[in-house]
Amino acid sequence: MNITQPLALLGALSPQQFMRRHWQKKPLLVRQAIPGFEALLDRTALFALASSDDVESRLVVHGPKGWQMRGGPFARRALPPLKQPDWTLLVQGVDLHVQAADDLLQQFRFVPEARLDDLMVSYASDGGGVGPHFDSYDVFLLQAQGRRHWRIGWQKDLTLQEGVPLKVLANFVPEQEFVLDPGDMLYLPPRYAHDGVAIGECMTYSIGFRAPSRAELARELLQRLAEQAGDAAGLALYRDSGQPAVDSPGRIPARLHDFAQRVLQAALADPLALPRALGEYLTEPKPHVWFDAATAPRRMGCLALDRRTRMMFDDHHVFINGESYHASGRDAALMQQLADRRCLAAHEVRRASKGAVALLASWCEAGWLHEDGAAAL
Repeated sequence: MNITQPLALLGALSPQQFMRRHWQKKPLLVRQAIPGFEALLDRTALFALASSDDVESRLVVHGPKGWQMRGGPFARRALPPLKQPDWTLLVQGVDLHVQAADDLLQQFRFVPEARLDDLMVSYASDGGGVGPHFDSYDVFLLQAQGRRHWRIGWQKDLTLQEGVPLKVLANFVPEQEFVLDPGDMLYLPPRYAHDGVAIGECMTYSIGFRAPSRAELARELLQRLAEQAGDAAGLALYRDSGQPAVDSPGRIPARLHDFAQRVLQAALADPLALPRALGEYLTEPKPHVWFDAATAPRRMGCLALDRRTRMMFDDHHVFINGESYHASGRDAALMQQLADRRCLAAHEVRRASKGAVALLASWCEAGWLHEDGAAAL
């Protein structure tokens, strides 16, 4: 992607300009971000996805009893009648199941892959919505079908309504409002309050981004570092052959403190341990994602990553679906190209070493990589 080229998707801004002016700073409304845009799947197909055990979905209803929310899967008969107002079906990770949705998501890869999350589809009957709220991450809201009325505001009071199964703001104060038609798109930075209400039947696509909390990141990285340290240390145990008898058995021995400190220092002694743990965490497949084993092609031609595959790299590693590989030289450049473009041409594959070709073949066998044109069918 040419990040200096103006895009209709971003209101004639280049990705470079958008990231500098708007990303995590201020909203952007783009009329006809995708001119003539039509929903990528119809209502029937969306409802079918919501009925699957492998798809995360939620039903939100606003009625006389207030806000109600249930988690899926949902059989069609479990959803309210189409003519009933004020209900919304949210279907997460549609890009994992519909190639056209993944193709749409790829248009937003001017943001690092490590931050790009998924495409959620919100189907709403007339008046449907999820109430005034804020997200902790950036989001692009693309109108796919029908119309939706949005109110937005830079909300300082983030107090939530009590006793509600949703995070609905108690004191929402809108500053701007818009009606979006199919093809229109609204970008909102994190914690920018918004409330979208369907005008008639409508579908909205939310392109969301990952924003791990400190606690989540610390938990994941420490767990992975502990596993790596355990593999390296083997069965080394604390020993205290010189421990004298004590008259205060409740006190933790200083030598045990020292042993614990050395364990942590050893876990971080490898300067690549933390980057390796981070890359493995960021490329870990989402829950309920699995791959179908396949046979590697006899002769490697054009290759493309499966749409469910997460692949990234740093200066020393290539990461794919939670696994890490040390990479350098020409093969590293090839793998980095695969991560950036998500495909390789046949002449590029032919430049790979025997070891790299064998690795690509193993990814094909795992279902992570396909001959181009067969990806994720």
